[in-house]
Amino acid sequence: MPSQTLVIGRSGQVARALATLLPNAIFLGRDQLDIADADALRHALVAHAPTSIINAAAYTAVDKAQSDEVVAYALNEQAPALMADYAAQHNIPLVHISTDYVFDGSGEHARIEDEKTAPLNVYGASKLAGEQAVAAAGGDHLIFRTSWVYDAQGQNFLNTMLRLGAEREHLRVVADQIGAPSYAAHLARAMLECLEKAQRAETFPNGVYHLCNAGQTSWYGFANAIFECARKYGVALKVSSVDAITSDEYPTPAMRPKNSRLDCSKLNHTFGVMLPDWTQGLDECLEEKLT
Repeated sequence: MPSQTLVIGRSGQVARALATLLPNAIFLGRDQLDIADADALRHALVAHAPTSIINAAAYTAVDKAQSDEVVAYALNEQAPALMADYAAQHNIPLVHISTDYVFDGSGEHARIEDEKTAPLNVYGASKLAGEQAVAAAGGDHLIFRTSWVYDAQGQNFLNTMLRLGAEREHLRVVADQIGAPSYAAHLARAMLECLEKAQRAETFPNGVYHLCNAGQTSWYGFANAIFECARKYGVALKVSSVDAITSDEYPTPAMRPKNSRLDCSKLNHTFGVMLPDWTQGLDECLEEKLT
């Protein structure tokens, strides 16, 4: 039987990146499948009979999740649980994407996989519940926690900054939240490399792995880097100054972790995979977008 990868998700940032790398895979986006509908999801899994599943779908509207908890858990916990049960029953691997928001954001060190989790918001709690459901199913699985994901097309920080930088002279950006901006194309390539190596291993290396670009910065630092890089590629921007502010000066319905640093040593040790510095990801992304 030929290999057939099923990717749940189509329009998200990582799903789009996967589409360029997996031209023969089946991609099911929101228009084709409502993963909150358990019966529809079961039917899709049976109908496509995949030999591997990548779950690139999630409820990612962090602030909206605070008042939309039922739907957030349906997408972030219940749907992955169903996928994981199917994968375990059919002895196929599941790749699941999670987030640094499972931690409380305290401290200044890069978190390792087995540190205590304590989400600050509904989004993080629902994603943690999804991780636990995938592991509990007992099948072969790789859970990748990442941070600050962006690409050239999505509704993300990079594109918001480019839009605001073209409209306004002065911007205020949070400077006390630290993490690694992670380019979706780098994440997708790394996930597939890890999955391929896991399937060749004598024993499938089940578990949680931290996966993000190397280095660290603040949203303020990321914004300034975006503007500098964009101007390098000839983009005319109106913005002339960016002020650093605190999280308290930019209140949101959902609390954000101040420390989003993730230690990716386990990933490198297990799979020999290490992503380049976040600045390289930014340059590649803007070169794709602007040239």
